Amino acid sequence: MINTLFNTKHLKGDFTGGLVAGVVALPLALAFGVQSGLGATAGLYGAIAVGIFAAMFGGTETQASGPTGPMTVVSAALVAAAIQMNAGMDDAMNVILLTFLLGGAFQVVFGFLNIAGYVKYFPYPVISGFMSGVGLIIVLLQIFPFLGMDSAKSTVSVLKDLPRIASETNLYALLLGAITIAVYFIFPKITKAIPSALVALIVATLIAYFAKWDVPLIGEIPSGLPAFQLGGVLSVDPSAYPKIIEYALVLAVLGSIDSLLTSVIADNMTKTKHNSNRELIGQGIGNMLAAAIGGIPGAGATKGTVVNINAGGKTRLSGIFHGLFLLAVLLGLGQLAAHIPLAVLAGLLIPIGFKIIDFKGLKHLRKVPKADAVVLILVLSVTTFGSLIHAVGIGIALACLLFMKKSGDIGEKGLEVGDISEMDGEKPWQDEIEFYDKYKDKVIIKHLYGPLFFGFTSYFKDQIKTLSKDVKAVIIRMDRVPYMDQTGLYALEDVIFDLEKENIEVILVGLKEQPKDMLEAVDIIPDLISPEEVFDRIGDSYAYLRNKLKAGERPS
Repeated sequence: MINTLFNTKHLKGDFTGGLVAGVVALPLALAFGVQSGLGATAGLYGAIAVGIFAAMFGGTETQASGPTGPMTVVSAALVAAAIQMNAGMDDAMNVILLTFLLGGAFQVVFGFLNIAGYVKYFPYPVISGFMSGVGLIIVLLQIFPFLGMDSAKSTVSVLKDLPRIASETNLYALLLGAITIAVYFIFPKITKAIPSALVALIVATLIAYFAKWDVPLIGEIPSGLPAFQLGGVLSVDPSAYPKIIEYALVLAVLGSIDSLLTSVIADNMTKTKHNSNRELIGQGIGNMLAAAIGGIPGAGATKGTVVNINAGGKTRLSGIFHGLFLLAVLLGLGQLAAHIPLAVLAGLLIPIGFKIIDFKGLKHLRKVPKADAVVLILVLSVTTFGSLIHAVGIGIALACLLFMKKSGDIGEKGLEVGDISEMDGEKPWQDEIEFYDKYKDKVIIKHLYGPLFFGFTSYFKDQIKTLSKDVKAVIIRMDRVPYMDQTGLYALEDVIFDLEKENIEVILVGLKEQPKDMLEAVDIIPDLISPEEVFDRIGDSYAYLRNKLKAGERPS
């Protein structure tokens, strides 16, 4: 019966992958729980529920799910708002859990309505600015715990209270945090067989315990199975419904994006294809059940998914084993976790916060179109110091307005704004027929039409996966691409990188001034595409490729 529900062919690899993913997830679940404001227990409960049920019902075979940085930041903002809105913690908790529950329900609805198909229309500057803001929030909010001080409730509070550092820093906590970060980065140079986050957690905690240093600790974690906690959600004051719906939608959208991005990474590693709609349904079910037991919501976790695959995970059983391992920890080791210093958890979260920040997008701010740079900076600023909800809304609205403006400008010049067709199967242009007839099995000629904007790019990226293994080169004709935004730039970079990785040469023909300046500004030319692979005229590229193909060598 079990074999009909789950593929047990790879049971050994799934068990090993799930176990390793669970070990990686444990310290992060505790840390994210503390940062959310609901405590380490909530992080562990969320990791268990989302880990097991998102894997069971989701659409990505090797996905390891649990609390993530972006989801935790939104959850922490919700917790702070709920406490401010309500007189007692019990009333606030009902608002919080109802929001978590509704967020999961929205994800299930998204899955049935095929909302996943619209995620590709989120512009790069909006996602980059939001994720960088989330990373910055994590770093800023961990400064005080890292120094052994009471955690601030907001990034603005951190900046206002910085003078406290001079008089309230706990040197033992600072030392433990520094040890944690040092072990986190140094241990992988010794071996990657054991997750460095777990080693850092254990080493720093043992030092604090045996040295009897006076530092703030996690405190008691309840042992045993979690209890059902939704009994009071029906008593929530209706005046709180607008805020609940607002935060629930943000959690649903962010959790969906977070999970689907991780699913794409899993696809690339396993050479499989995930089911986006089913993935959202599975994540929604997991988050609803997490709310039912008082856990924080989660999403597909990139790090856990990668280690799961690398350790042998092949099917959804690996994700289930990952969640069951955390449940075993809850039942057996909860008392030991109470001795973990908060400075150690801060030492784990600060590097994670920096990893979430999109340094690539920030580095190119002066080189991408000014409109994209403005959107990214605005979204980052509002995310970090204002409202996460308003940040996404403002970013998308502004990006859409700028897109319409640029499209209108291009239309006034009489240029075509077309769609992106398939990689192969296109009708050759008149100046391509002779070359196409002779080399169509080895060379693909790809035509791009109109501006390379967000929304036009994800389909283009998908096409490279359908190419025949006999293809030796791809000619990308950009004669009719007058403009490229930041999303289009990075999409083209990904396509070129993936093709080069498959030992397929990429030739660019007919670059206009703006796209060429963009490609050179961020060093795609010459780092990925050498100048000798860029041609003004299609005929020159034919001569170049004929010589390479005639010699029987891979164009390089």
